[in-house]
Amino acid sequence: MEEKVLRPAPRYRDEDRVKLIVAYTEKSLRERLKAAGGRWDPQEKLWLVRYGSIRGTELEERILKD
Repeated sequence: MEEKVLRPAPRYRDEDRVKLIVAYTEKSLRERLKAAGGRWDPQEKLWLVRYGSIRGTELEERILKD
């Protein structure tokens, strides 16, 4: 019998837009989000970016939990 690691299905698809929490003082993270195509939403005071652009990076930890 072969053992395989079971990984849960991804919560988001690559094309989904996710909301990220990044403080104004975190300039380097804001620049990385801009480079990844992220946009600042001034009404919600959150960053919006395609999940596929940040998957596997430390920015993934910044996703606002629903």
